[in-house]
Amino acid sequence: MQSTTTRVALVLVMLAAVFAAGCRSTPVAGRRQLMLIPEDQEVAMGHQAYHELLETEPRSTNQQYIEMVNRVGQRIAQAANRPDYQWEFNVIASPQQNAFALPGGKVAVYEGIMPICQDETGLAVVLSHEVAHVLARHGGERMSHDYVVDQFGNAVSYVMRNQEERRRQVAHEAFGITSKYGVLLPYSRKHESEADEIGLRLMAQAGYDPRQAARFWQRFGAASGPQSVPEWASTHPSHDTRASDLDAMVAEVVPIYEAALSRGGSAPGITPPATMTGAANSNIRRMSFDKEVTTRSIHDDSENADKLIPDFD
Repeated sequence: MQSTTTRVALVLVMLAAVFAAGCRSTPVAGRRQLMLIPEDQEVAMGHQAYHELLETEPRSTNQQYIEMVNRVGQRIAQAANRPDYQWEFNVIASPQQNAFALPGGKVAVYEGIMPICQDETGLAVVLSHEVAHVLARHGGERMSHDYVVDQFGNAVSYVMRNQEERRRQVAHEAFGITSKYGVLLPYSRKHESEADEIGLRLMAQAGYDPRQAARFWQRFGAASGPQSVPEWASTHPSHDTRASDLDAMVAEVVPIYEAALSRGGSAPGITPPATMTGAANSNIRRMSFDKEVTTRSIHDDSENADKLIPDFD
C-alpha cells in the first residue's frame, strides 16, 4: 500500500508542477497559466456553444433588461479593449440568479439576478466579472487542465498496471479525489477571484464605481442564503470571501474610476425598472452545461458548476 501511495503522490506532484509552470500570463494578475488550446479554436467552440444554448434557453422579452444589459455590456467591452472579439450580450428569461460567459466574448445574464443588481453599477459588477473570464481565457485554461488531468490519470493506470485489482482501484480513487480537491477546485476558485480582480478594474475604467462591487456580493449572499458546500469543496469562493477581497482591492482602482469620471465616463444613474426592485428569487438553480466548451458563471457551488465545452466548471 505504501508503494501505491508513493506512486500516486509522485504523479500528483508532477501534475501540480505542470499546472504551475504555465505558458502564458493572465492580464492584470500576471499569473502563469497552462494553455494547450489555440485561441482561435477556443473562440470557435465558444461561438458554437453560445448559439446552441440560446436556441434552447428562452430569451427575455423585457426590453428594459435587454437595453440595460447591452448598454452596460458594451461599455465594459470597450474598456476590455479586445475589438477582435465579437462581443454579444443576451438576457435569458429565467429566475436563475446567475450569468455566464463563453470564449470569444459571448455573455448571457439571467433575469433572476437583475433585482440583486439594483442598478447599472450592480449590473456592471456582474458583466465585468464575466468579461474578465473571457479576457483571461479561463475557458481554454480549464479545458487544458481537464486534458492534462486525464493524461495523468492514464499515467496512474500505467504505473499500476502490474498491481492487483484492489490496489489499482485504490490508486485511481486516490488520484481522482486529490486531483479534484487539491488541483482542479483550487484553480476554479482562483479563476473566480482573478475574474473579480480584473473585473473590478474593468468596471472602474468604464466609469462604474468599484466601491459597489463588495456591496453586490453582500446582497447576493443575503438573497441566496447559506452556501450548500464548504468553500474548500466549491468551484467558487464564498460570497463573504469575495466581498472581503474586493474591499481590500478597491483602493487601488478608485483612481482609475476617478480618471474615468474626469473624462466624462461616469455611469448613468439609472434606477432599475420596478420589476427589478422586488424580492429576488432565492431558489438558485445550478448551471451545468454538458457541452464541449467551458462556460464561466458568476456563482455556483455545486459539483458541476461551470461546464466546459469540453467542460467549463
